[in-house]
Formats: sequence, C-alpha cells, structure tokens
Amino acid sequence: MIKRVVFLFSLIFLIALPVQSQIKHVVAKGETVFQIAKKYEITPFDIYRLNPDAKNGVQENTTLLIPKGTGSKTITHVVEPKETLFGIAKKYNVTVADIESWNKVALQNGLKIGQQIFVSKPTAAELNLASTIVAKPKVNTNATTHIVEAKETKYGIATRYGLTVTELEQLNPQIIGGLNAGETLILKLGVVSKKVSSVTLVNYEVQPKETMYSLSKKFDISQGELITLNPDLQDGVKIGMILKVPSNGTGTYVSKTKDSVLVAKSKTNLFATVDKSKQRSLVLLLPFNMNKIETDSLKTKTEQLKTNKFLNLTLDFYAGALMAIDSAKTLGLPVNVKVYDVESTKYSSNVASIISKNNFENVDVVVGPFQNSVVETTAQLLSKYNVPVISPLSKERGLPMNNLYYTVPSEDLLRTSMFNYFKFKNGNVVAVISTKKTTSKDFIIANYPEVKHAAFNDKGALDVASLKSQLVKGQKNFVLMDIEKASSILNITNILKGLQKEYDIQLAVFELYDALNFEEIPMKNLAELKMLFPSATKVASTPEEVQFEKEFKKINNIYPNAAAKKGFDVIFDAMLRICQPDGFVKSAETTRTEYIENAFDYGSSNGLISNNATYLLYYDSDLTIKQAQ
Repeated sequence: MIKRVVFLFSLIFLIALPVQSQIKHVVAKGETVFQIAKKYEITPFDIYRLNPDAKNGVQENTTLLIPKGTGSKTITHVVEPKETLFGIAKKYNVTVADIESWNKVALQNGLKIGQQIFVSKPTAAELNLASTIVAKPKVNTNATTHIVEAKETKYGIATRYGLTVTELEQLNPQIIGGLNAGETLILKLGVVSKKVSSVTLVNYEVQPKETMYSLSKKFDISQGELITLNPDLQDGVKIGMILKVPSNGTGTYVSKTKDSVLVAKSKTNLFATVDKSKQRSLVLLLPFNMNKIETDSLKTKTEQLKTNKFLNLTLDFYAGALMAIDSAKTLGLPVNVKVYDVESTKYSSNVASIISKNNFENVDVVVGPFQNSVVETTAQLLSKYNVPVISPLSKERGLPMNNLYYTVPSEDLLRTSMFNYFKFKNGNVVAVISTKKTTSKDFIIANYPEVKHAAFNDKGALDVASLKSQLVKGQKNFVLMDIEKASSILNITNILKGLQKEYDIQLAVFELYDALNFEEIPMKNLAELKMLFPSATKVASTPEEVQFEKEFKKINNIYPNAAAKKGFDVIFDAMLRICQPDGFVKSAETTRTEYIENAFDYGSSNGLISNNATYLLYYDSDLTIKQAQ
C-alpha cells in the first residue's frame, strides 16, 4: 500500500511560493489581519497570499510576512463581464462596504464593464483625482431604463418592452449570468412598456421528468408567464405537451414539420467526433497535502492510510483518474495531463501559488480541487483565461461563474426528479415526515401543496387510521418517509408492509440517510416496499461497466468504490469534451454523456452551471438495486 502511495506522489508537481521583497511583522496583542493590512496600506488578500494560515486568525507574537514596497501603491481592479461587487470583494478579501466607500463617485451609476475601481484604500490625492476624471458610462441619454424588481425574469422584462432576451442581454451584458433586484437596465431608444410580446416563440415538446419549475428555469420565464402562453398548463405538466416558449431557451433545435422544436439533449458517444489534429491540456488539482505527511515515518503514513478519510478519498479518485488517462492514451487522444498537489485546509490553499508559477493560459480544462471554497478560488483566478474548471465532488454551491462546472447534481434537483416520477406514475403521495425534519416538510409544502401529510399521535407514533384514510385503492401510493429514529423507521415499514394487502404502496426517501442502515431494520422490509430514492449515480450493469471493475481490481487489488468511478468518469468525460472540434464549453452546452456510474448533462440556472443528470433507483425484492423506469 505504501509503495503505491509513494508511486502516486512521485507524479505530483510541487510548487514553491514566488520570491518577492518582504518585511516581517510581529503580531501585537489584540491585532487583527485587517488592522495590520491597514497599517501597511495593503489588503488582507496580500497578507493571506504570503501567510495562508492567517485566514484562521492570528495569534500574539506570530510573525507575518508583509509584501514590501506596496505601502503607498493603491490596488485597482478592472471590472470584467458578469462580475459583481460581492465577487470582487471576495477576490480581494475586503468588504462590499469598503469598495463602495472607496469608489463613491465611480459607482454612483452602478458597476460597469471596463470600469477601474479601487480595491484597497486610496490616498486622498487619488480620491480627488478619481472624482474629477472618472469616466461616465457611455449611455445614450435618450435611452429608456428599467429597474429590476424582485422575482422579475429577463423574458418578462424583454416582453414588456418589445425586445428579445438576446437584445436585452446585448444592451446589458452584466445580466447574462442572471438578474439582480435593484439594478438598472438600459433599453432601446423610444421603447414603451407594452403587454403584447414581440419575443419570438417556438414549439417545445415536454420531456419526461420535466416540471413547471424546471421549464420556467430552462426558458428564464416565470411560471405565471408560462401559463399565460400555455393555458393548458393549469391542469399540470404532461409528457408530450407542445408548449409555446421563448426562442432563447437552452436545448437543441431540430426540424419538425414547419416549426422548430426544442428537444432534450440526447446521450452521445463523444469518441465518434474526436478531433485528433492538435494537442490538448488537462490539469488535475488534487488535495494530497504532501507537505503534511512527507516527513512522517513509515508507521505514521500507514496509520494515515487507515484513518485519514480525505486522503483515501483523494487516492481513490486519483486511481480512477489514472485509469481514464490510460484509456485515453489507448484510444489515441492527444491530451497532455499535469497533476499538482493542492495543499489545502478549510480556510486556505496554495492554489494561487500554483497558478502564478505555471502557465494556465492554454490549458483546456482544470479538474479540482475538491473543497468548494478552493475550487471557487481556482475558477476566479482562471476566469481571465476562460479556462473551464470542474468541481468533481462538492455538493455545495457558491458564486455563479461562467467557467465553473459542478458535476454533483443539486439536492433540489434530485428531490424534484423524484416528484416528477410520482407525477409520471399518476401517484398518490403521502408524506410521513418527522416533526424535526422541518426543512423537508417546508420544501414539500412550498413546492408540492397537493401532497398529503400523515399525522402522528401524542406519543409520536404514526396514526395508522389517519394514514389509511389518505391512501387510495386502485392507484399507486408513494409514501415519502423522512424519519431520524431507527425504531420509528422499523415500526413504519412494518405498518406499510401490512397495508400492502389492501393498497399498492411503494416507499420513497429523499436520500439513503444513516438511520436506514441500522441493523435492526431488515433489508427485506425496504426491498418488499421497493424503497425508491433519487441518486446522482446509477448501478453499473453493462458488460463494459463490469469489465472496468475487473480491470480496476487487477491493477489495485480492490474493486472500485464510488470515488474511484467518479474519478474515471469525470476525467474521461473531460478529456473527450476538450477533444471535440468546438471544445469543452460548447460540448457541455449541447451534449449529454454517460459512463460507468455517472452521466453529465450540464445546464445553467441563475448563473450556476450544474450537472442535471439524475437517476431514480429502488431496492428490488431480490435484494438488488435497480433503476426505476
């Protein structure tokens, strides 16, 4: 095992911090990073670059490295498309209030692309100069403006003023990633508010698992506006319905009789369209944290392999990635792969150092790091090169960025996929939710008011008589359970098994939470109730998938776990996409793919690009897990 780890680590490129002129500062009692930054007229960001641990706070008598020669030089930032004050403030580790205070004149008409603003405290002279020469945005004084109100959509605003969404975005590039309430939009000369839409509409055929919510997000239109265009939606969304939608919607246009019809992305084998005419570059940023273990003894390293879950997760993911890289070589994909060790904690990393010391300008895609805060920083630093950055494992979501791709579907998407299935099966849904699971209950009430809710008696036990009154004979009954106690789960599953003699019942859960794994809950209970749950991964079943597992075991002496399969799927998909004639970004917009356990169907919602591929799985009576149809 240790030999394998040493071999893996030998492939990592370790990067040193850049050498620069520095002075030392000994932290006084009660001093903070912000106070020290102000003392030297620099930003906290400058201190964190040279002292990553300072993000966790500073202690008295700690020595900090302070960049020398920056004392009187104010830092400025040129605003890029889609940037916000919040994003800029986060980048330089200052507050939004600071930026607004330092740029009162420049920001009086809002943040504008190409604008130069102060991101560290300017001198009095610089402030005076800025107030006299600040460039005013090039706005035609005769143009009409619109202030965005809460819950407004681009489609609704465009329709109101007789524009297309594309025209509205061309006039206001900052809204491409999404609208912000309170911002002022520039409109065409002479337009007037109108109720009749001049936006081009096309026909769209509703696909399986789609809901009113997902359709409104896909076409950037409110649910009310969608119903106005399609009155039949008042009776619910049905597969195969032909809807009128704005022509700016995402998806693939195909010809169908005289109309253009939007269809869902079809699964595609990208290898058939690979372009091998030029070399591509992929970078892997993995948190091995070599600096923490390189001086350890052999005994300590062995102990870490047994106990350090994060290290094992990294090694498993990397093992799968190595198989993907090897497969790409076998297929002749012209991809050069580099791997860097990201030394990261919850609050700091060496990502900035890695990027500053290496040329990322011509990199086609970056995969990693794992932690959301670190992958966000990576995407921000590489946005100037338009390099796609893939977040391979994090479930968290942060700032919307047009170069950051999340491979893990959101929790809301997983839940929504299950409710779409309930509707597809014309099911009667009864929720059995613990009083402590307020988040689950609130989600159901807010989004699915038609769902019935089972009652509990004074002792906290399920009221069986009440439950029976909510079940329907001759119809599929989905009982959605979210209970934290194993004893309660055992009691409820036994009750449901008994009721199966009278009713068609299938158990459902939001996720495979820990309480379901207690020994006192027989697996046969869950299997007899065909317990259904949404999942980001499927069960490997094809000959190719089984063969992968055998090859992995042959190389690593162990069968691949979920992290290893994710490592293979993410890396292999990324390599195939960058080898497409139009590159990664266009491929992600148009193509759905599927591999060992994971599918990838990227889509943008409110500026966040996430994987929308989900599966519905269930425990079958033969004690296996199968995919619901």
